[in-house]
Amino acid sequence: MEVVEKARAVLERLDRIDGLLEGEAPAAVLLAEVRALLCQAEEWLREEPSERAAEALERSREALTAGERGAVDLLVGR
Repeated sequence: MEVVEKARAVLERLDRIDGLLEGEAPAAVLLAEVRALLCQAEEWLREEPSERAAEALERSREALTAGERGAVDLLVGR
């Protein structure tokens, strides 16, 4: 997968998470998406070290570490 596709995949997953938040999805579903986002962001950062990718990765790690619904808001900038 090329770098642009990896970046696009991260952004699409962020949109999916935002939709799940709006739909009040269960925390377990949100955390599964955060875990997947973390993996995607790590791949993106390995391919293209950038501030944008590093920020997405850090937000993913923070949300996963917090392990609660409110922390997922960090990912979508709420």
